[in-house]
Amino acid sequence: MDETIGVTTEAAQIPKQRGEQLLDSAVRYAEERHWDVFPGTWLEAVDGRERCSCGTADCPLPGGHAVKPDWATLATGSGVGARRMWSKQPKSSILLPTGRTFDAIEVPEAAGFLALARMERMELTLGPVTCTPDRRMFFFVLPGASAKVPDLIRKLGWTPASLDLTTRGEGHYVAAPPTRIGGRGAVQWARRPTPANRWLPDAEELISALAYACGREAAESRARRQ
Repeated sequence: MDETIGVTTEAAQIPKQRGEQLLDSAVRYAEERHWDVFPGTWLEAVDGRERCSCGTADCPLPGGHAVKPDWATLATGSGVGARRMWSKQPKSSILLPTGRTFDAIEVPEAAGFLALARMERMELTLGPVTCTPDRRMFFFVLPGASAKVPDLIRKLGWTPASLDLTTRGEGHYVAAPPTRIGGRGAVQWARRPTPANRWLPDAEELISALAYACGREAAESRARRQ
């Protein structure tokens, strides 16, 4: 899995400092994908341990959440704006608002990889997919998924509450590679952004495979507990 969009120049082969990786990635997301980006919290070394810059000792998402409640007003789709913001704090996480150029469907990692395999057999067109350190996957789809997914799940014979499948739309965000969250590692691409997947799928195209995978994962989990 790739942490960043990927660059093929010889200069890219030279290892970069983490701050440079974050800045370059944020700028590329804005310039190449036209995604809005905004800087979030970051990790700081305190007494030999990495803690969230927010200062909360038991922060549930250390180094991977918004700094201020008005984060939506900070988001920019400008590469120049992104460079300016990450130049001020190069260690900031990269956060992408959902509900603008894309929504995200969130599922457990095991179900996500099962669904990916099924989608590939069905030759479905996929958008970018991220995999987080806490074993969650986010499938990028066209905006509007949050409104339609519950009904789509019901039409497939499940109740939305029975599946570990949620959507993130307007008012939410996702962390983008190579953001690191706590001591658990970095967000990575399970399917990286490429020119081929610039046009995102509709949620309706993916929901059957995702719901089936989540239903199967839930059934296996229940069986293990018995």
